[in-house]
Amino acid sequence: MSLGGSLIAPNGIDVNFLKKFRSLILDYTKKGNKVILVCGGGNTARSYQKAARLANPKVSANDLDWVGIGATKINAELVSAIFGDKAFESILANPSKKVKTNRRIIVGAGFKPGSSSDKDAVMAAQAFGAKIVINLSNITYVYDKDPSKFKGAKAQKEMTWPAFLKLVGTKWTPGAHVPFDPVASHLARKLRMELVVMKGSDLANLKAFLSDKPFKGTIVK
Repeated sequence: MSLGGSLIAPNGIDVNFLKKFRSLILDYTKKGNKVILVCGGGNTARSYQKAARLANPKVSANDLDWVGIGATKINAELVSAIFGDKAFESILANPSKKVKTNRRIIVGAGFKPGSSSDKDAVMAAQAFGAKIVINLSNITYVYDKDPSKFKGAKAQKEMTWPAFLKLVGTKWTPGAHVPFDPVASHLARKLRMELVVMKGSDLANLKAFLSDKPFKGTIVK
């Protein structure tokens, strides 16, 4: 799961969300399932990146990415802490390398500049043999056009990778608002993975998906 940073701390830390999310994930893993949670930087990253731009208008994209990665790490430490000894004892340092552990929850963060933590979620999925990446974001569905600009935009329950890639583009911009990082999207397509985009704050909907029940969201395959 790519856990959006804006779910963890939209405007300050959302403790109520974290409590409910913790309960859902613990219930899911008690059934024998394993979960990798890769945390994004969200608004925390964007506010720090904005400050860097204001202090130095010529700040590099590489440096802005490192600022964002720092935000993902503090979010990941928080998420790991709420699971205590149920989670792997440290934040996943390199998402491309599988770690050996009996614990059913692994928490990761940003890794390297040039993409968002979405790519790290895809890399972790590859390393651990998962075929589905769930992007917990702030949208219920992916639309065929930007709904804030086009009144006729239609929600998509299913999309092909070519159609999705046409929508998100090919280039990553630090702090960008996209349904899923373009770099991560191209990698997921190459690896023939399935992407599920859904509203992360709707935990009842996430529970439905994890239980193989009807859910609201977009499947890209």
